[in-house]
Amino acid sequence: MHSSSTRVAVIGGGPAGLMAAEVLSLAGVAVDVYDGMPSVGRKFLLAGVGGMNITHSEPQPAFVARYAERAQAVGEWLAPFDGPRLREWIHGLGIQTFVGTSGRVFPTDMKAAPLLRAWLKRLREAGVVIHTRHRWLGWNDDGSLRISGPEGEWAVQPAATVLALGGASWARLGSDGAWVPWLQGRGVPIKPLQPSNCGFEVPGWSAVLQEKFAGAPLKNVALGLAGEPLRTGEFVLTETGVEGSLVYALSAGIREAINRTGKATVYLDLLPDRPVDKVRAALHKPRGSKSMARHLQGQLGLEGVKAGLLRELTDAPTFADLDALTLAIKALPLTLVRARPLDEAISTAGGVDLQGLDRQLMLKDVPGTFCAGEMLDWEAPTGGYLLTACFASGRRAAHGVLEWLARE
Repeated sequence: MHSSSTRVAVIGGGPAGLMAAEVLSLAGVAVDVYDGMPSVGRKFLLAGVGGMNITHSEPQPAFVARYAERAQAVGEWLAPFDGPRLREWIHGLGIQTFVGTSGRVFPTDMKAAPLLRAWLKRLREAGVVIHTRHRWLGWNDDGSLRISGPEGEWAVQPAATVLALGGASWARLGSDGAWVPWLQGRGVPIKPLQPSNCGFEVPGWSAVLQEKFAGAPLKNVALGLAGEPLRTGEFVLTETGVEGSLVYALSAGIREAINRTGKATVYLDLLPDRPVDKVRAALHKPRGSKSMARHLQGQLGLEGVKAGLLRELTDAPTFADLDALTLAIKALPLTLVRARPLDEAISTAGGVDLQGLDRQLMLKDVPGTFCAGEMLDWEAPTGGYLLTACFASGRRAAHGVLEWLARE
């Protein structure tokens, strides 16, 4: 047990910061959580709009693989606190969960607010002091923390600090990336912040497509980058391009292709349930006096936004050649030229380079300061993977603090 006079500062009241505060308080450490917003957990609550996807039931090896090149590091965070353990923790708050048909895990009421309320009650009962409307402004020359609150600015000198400041998406909810220059000024290596799980822009939709189909979902389609397996799902046409779950799942690869060459080409299968020979045979059936649009609708069920996109992305000679049209239906090329702005993204790639941290997530250049959550350089698709790693990294950083305090 640590003396209650040992105070630790947690900067940021999202899942990573609150989890760090819980672990520390349960070990007898006095914790102050500072958050610049009027209330904590704002992005967490936004994530719960439409259904709080808390984690995923996927087996552990496949789950960890979702973190791509950061799988080894994130896997270490998840080893003691993976999806099943996260569910147990939620059940301990009196919130039950269930596994949806997609394998995603939700609270039974699908809401984030009851979970957050129960958690905050437990934290306050454990002695955690939460200071809202208190923004961290970096360090003073003596190494103390600059904290600005409703009554002005003052210096805080904690025994240790956990930074859980989020990335730079949804700035209005508190994650604005303002911390980047302060850490860089202390020698901390930072990878550029970039949008992740985001929409992308096309060179320009026609006015007809925008007017008729902006906001329309393409359901039961498959999408993939060249040379990679296609993923089945759905996405949405927007006025500027595309967004939605299927696009988000490919966002890292699309973004990196654009970074390398200025554009990315994805291939869209409009009828993933129909093999190419069946599509070709259907198209070659006599259509008599029917228009091609009626023929596509009658033989293949291609209509609405799918037919509109096919026409948009196919030139007249291809549309008139049934074999070429068959290939277009099964592998329609779509060129994307830029990600939507960072502040629109669901999450952020880039951040504190893991090379600048020890295995307990302490900054090598700022001893006694630990980092957790989305401000670290890792990314994951939607589906519960983001939240699970945020929770797990908060626990990892808190255990690092406890080891640090024991040594000091």
